[in-house]
Amino acid sequence: METPLQQDHHKVKASNQEEQTQYRHGRGAQINTKNRFIKNEATKENVEAIDDWEEGNVKTQYIEMQSKTIVNKVESKDVGMGYSMNPYAGCEHGCIYCYARNVHEYWGYSAGIDFEQKILIKKNAPQLLRTFLQYPKWDCKPIMLSGNTDCYQPAEKKYRLTRGLLEVCNEFNQPVGILTKNSWILKDKDVLQEMAKKKIVSAMVSITSFNEDLRRIMEPRTTTAKQKLKVIEELSKAGVRMGIMMGPMIPGLNEHEMQRIMKAAADHGATFTAYTFVRLNGAIKFLFHDWLYKNFPNHADKVWHLIAQSHDGKVNDTRWGVRMRGEGNIAQMVAQQYKKYGLLYNMNAEEWSLDTSIFRVPGGQGKLF
Repeated sequence: METPLQQDHHKVKASNQEEQTQYRHGRGAQINTKNRFIKNEATKENVEAIDDWEEGNVKTQYIEMQSKTIVNKVESKDVGMGYSMNPYAGCEHGCIYCYARNVHEYWGYSAGIDFEQKILIKKNAPQLLRTFLQYPKWDCKPIMLSGNTDCYQPAEKKYRLTRGLLEVCNEFNQPVGILTKNSWILKDKDVLQEMAKKKIVSAMVSITSFNEDLRRIMEPRTTTAKQKLKVIEELSKAGVRMGIMMGPMIPGLNEHEMQRIMKAAADHGATFTAYTFVRLNGAIKFLFHDWLYKNFPNHADKVWHLIAQSHDGKVNDTRWGVRMRGEGNIAQMVAQQYKKYGLLYNMNAEEWSLDTSIFRVPGGQGKLF
């Protein structure tokens, strides 16, 4: 009799085999998974054009829209943020493990190739933020940029919405945190430097691996780890408090790189860290399984089982307080490494927080106590 994990493996494998097998270089997801909100749906991707980035890919589509809101209250208790704002939905970076893929289904698209190819552009994002910050009942709290998708993904080169959001935050003295995998953040060094002087900005760069062969297929349109270190160094020298996000750590693929990443980041000016342990919820389970077995056929079974061992025998995990860290021997080993090397490289040693006391509405009153 098959175990639940073996049944899950065969179910995912059968589902993925329904899709075409041609490998799309320059994309993370290789298939379009079914949208759980659409009952009657046929999904099939055809190569229609040559992408500007790589051959053999459908062109990325930028879909402009007028959004109704931009700042969202984060209800999840274990993600370390109270509010977030995302000028783009979908992400061209194509990270195969990205939890934001599932959110793309709310827009009527697939969490797979659609997530990387159909990017929603919230053109009125800066105006929405300005209106939000003028709301009399806004009790200034830090807001996270890229709480869902990367605010410095390739679309930013054309639309500069993140720049607009930062300029509004700087004007209102609204504190903001940033998480990115793209070196395009350096284009905003001037405004970040101004905000840093007022202690209303900090930034994290996500580094998952120094193995370029792994990065190219796991997060294909992100910048290299070497370039990310240059970002940390340049912005830290400019006075911006810089940190690293090591997420996710995936047993059998990149968890052994934690020490190297932390040391390199510390050497380049990072002073704080965070990490997550891989979990494969929703459509990501199907996408990651397809990607894993196509790219690492010789040890895919080992990686898949190690992930399951760290989540109570399943690759997906929704339990508060456990889902982001995992459990069991492998997850404990990663947690111990994180603690050990954090102390060794003096990470997270300082008591530091974004300053909410100087928030003000331009032309009006400052924050009232």
